[in-house]
Amino acid sequence: MKLLAHGVTHVGRKRKHNEDALLIDDSVGLYVVADGVGGHAAGEVASNKAVEVIRRVIAENADEFARYGARNEDFDLRDKCQALVEGAVQQASAEIFAMAREDETKRGMGTTCVVLVRAGAKAIVGHVGDSRVYLLRSGEAYQITEDHTLVNEQYKQGLITLEEAVSASFSNVITRCVGYQEAVQVDTLLTDLLPGDRFLLCSDGLSEYVRDEEWAEFLGARAVEDLPGKLVDLANHRGGRDNITALVVAVEAPREEDVKAEVEARMDALRRIPLFKHLKYKEMIQVFSIVRTESIEAGQAIIEEGKEGDTLYVLLRGEAEVTKAGTKMAEFSAGQHFGEMALIDNAPRSASIRAITDSTILTIDRDSFYGLMRKDSVLAVKLLWAFLQVLTGRLRATSEDLTGALMAAQERSSSE
Repeated sequence: MKLLAHGVTHVGRKRKHNEDALLIDDSVGLYVVADGVGGHAAGEVASNKAVEVIRRVIAENADEFARYGARNEDFDLRDKCQALVEGAVQQASAEIFAMAREDETKRGMGTTCVVLVRAGAKAIVGHVGDSRVYLLRSGEAYQITEDHTLVNEQYKQGLITLEEAVSASFSNVITRCVGYQEAVQVDTLLTDLLPGDRFLLCSDGLSEYVRDEEWAEFLGARAVEDLPGKLVDLANHRGGRDNITALVVAVEAPREEDVKAEVEARMDALRRIPLFKHLKYKEMIQVFSIVRTESIEAGQAIIEEGKEGDTLYVLLRGEAEVTKAGTKMAEFSAGQHFGEMALIDNAPRSASIRAITDSTILTIDRDSFYGLMRKDSVLAVKLLWAFLQVLTGRLRATSEDLTGALMAAQERSSSE
């Protein structure tokens, strides 16, 4: 699998200085876009310092990313590498803040930042501010970062509508900034690198001029080496009031379409589960990052009746049977899921499930599930609401069954 990266940064049509910075370092699989803020060209200092520090920290830990790239099922290594990306941005924030304390003319300087680090067939995205990462996959474009802006926070809290958010006069007010304080909260996202994927890292000088529905066409229309320049030209043509940076990272692996099909099959299987069917693509990527894949031999127990469990299962391939007190109750086929209530309670399993054939299952354990919800409050609300819907549906079905049984009993009684 090969990554092909090209980037362009431009001052735009209105500004005198370019305070954006970008980095392409194929040797360590690191790609960065930073958009500086601050007077007296201090934004340029901050963005360049951020790029420098992030590269240093990631390069110092390149072996860890290589280890995780070779062992993508190792969740401890996954967490460590995500922490390393967070730490690199945190270190940049601390060093920029220290520079500003030493130089009065640079007080208040800072920068937004988006980072993509390769780890084998995975990528870790780090993000602070309103620079963005877009993903073009299978002809569809998705924004996989979320703006840290005042207008976005108000929209998420329901204080303004989407239409008001788009036209808000304070749309460029950011709520997180690298270097403005010694520490900053960093969002991270783990995603697969699939053949044909294109990632765009960009500053808001580009994203403000492109509508959501236009990204798929623009990102897929040109050769990778031409695309950043054309996107910069587009932003300048539509106004160019800010510095503009576009960095495109493309995944080239034409002989590995089976890998792409496998990942998409797993994602589709998860999306069919009621808990996840209403999530955005970025949120599905977050869920997918905590999924494990296991091979199960025919006859092997997946769940045992009476034992406590903490795992949701999805039968990706194969067949399984459900038994209760030794009596066969049902069969599961590929695509079906079971055990989701174990994610929220410690009750003993109500039945046993064994594989009938050699099978492949996807699993999500309770600790990983809770960890995901702790990191993203909006996602947590969606998942808990979905759980309520599932429980409501089951209670309604149980109530209908009981009502039917009661009516049948009354009919028998009256006929006697």
